[in-house]
Parts: sequence; C-alpha cells; structure tokens
Amino acid sequence: MKYAIKIHKISTVDDLENSWSIDDYKELLVRFDFANNDVNEIKELRELLFMAISDRDASEAAAIVLDYKLSDVLNEGQIDSLSYEMLVDKISEEYPKIELHKTLFIINQLLYKAFNGKFPNTKATIVDFEITPARNAETNITKEIVLKCFAQNLDSHNVIKRLFADQLNAEEAFVEANDIIWYLEKKENNYRLTTSEYFMSKNEFINEEFEAVIDFFEEA
Repeated sequence: MKYAIKIHKISTVDDLENSWSIDDYKELLVRFDFANNDVNEIKELRELLFMAISDRDASEAAAIVLDYKLSDVLNEGQIDSLSYEMLVDKISEEYPKIELHKTLFIINQLLYKAFNGKFPNTKATIVDFEITPARNAETNITKEIVLKCFAQNLDSHNVIKRLFADQLNAEEAFVEANDIIWYLEKKENNYRLTTSEYFMSKNEFINEEFEAVIDFFEEA
C-alpha cells in the first residue's frame, strides 16, 4: 500500500498538555499530606504539589507518584526500584515494557520540574502532517500505518529501524506500534502524532515530503 506524506511541523517538548487533571493534583496532594480543599485552580494546585513534592526525599516522592499512576500494573518492589532508578536513568525510554513509556514520561517530567532538574530530562516529539492514501490503500489511518510510513523517512540510526526491522518489513505483527506512538489525533485532513524523542527525534527526519510503500503481516 502506498501513501504520500507531507510534514508541516516537528516539535520537541518536555511536557504534554493535559497530562494531569485537577483531580490528579488533588489526590496527589492528599498522598503527600498537603491537601488544600480551598484551591480549585489547576495552576495553583500544580504549584502546591511542586512544593509538597520538593519537601520530600526525591526517591520517596517518586515512589508516591509511581504508586498513584502505576500500582495496578507494578508491585511494591518494582515501584521501589524504579523510584531510585529514575534519579539516574531515563526510565521512560529504557523500561522494557513499552506500554508504560508514556506514563513514565509523564511522571518523570512532573518530578523533573518539581525538583528543578534533579531527575533526568526526557522529551517527546510531536509531528503535524498530512497523509494521503494512494488508490486501493487503506484509508483508515492507524498508528501502524503511520509508523511504517515514517520509518522510511528516518535515518539509519533510528531506534525503531534497529529494533523493529521484522515488524516494519511485515515479517511479524507490529503490535508495539500502538505504544510507540502515544497519541494519533486527526484534525480535518491533518494528523498529529506524539511519541518519545527516543523513538523519533527531530534531527532524524530526512524529508518534509515523501512517499512510502508498506505491507502488513499476514498469518500463514
């Protein structure tokens, strides 16, 4: 299947909008023993939470936030280990379970900003683009389609090309695509993808406009 892609803008960000809600901040403030029922503005709640977080030991603060976001998938021992590892490693890029990368990024960046850089800084890539299917190509644009197309416009050092060659070549199912791309949003005829800079960095893109021919894995 063939697609034509035109990239409008590539942005590198260290935060994702709307990652944390008012309810999130209020619950975290309770867990940090810093609750304030009189505050309902998200900016003020965030400032209060940063104060509460920075009053704690860094690994202790990390464990509290990790427990809030990931206690349903990680046990106490895993959370404890991550709370220390996050201080020295980019866990949101290195953790073996790709499906947790987005949440770990959101947690990492909250802690990074609350502690004024004590945690490693990680970044995300946002790409605004158009994609046009050729005749007979699938018109329902999925994360797999987008990722396979974009991989053909990334230089040879790109980690997706190195780690997922069989999936890109349709020799294996590409189930990881749904977790590598965090968000795929459609806005009229345009799309926006959000992923980790680890998987796609701005300087890895080759052309602003390109065509890609892709295939899909089929069970024998």
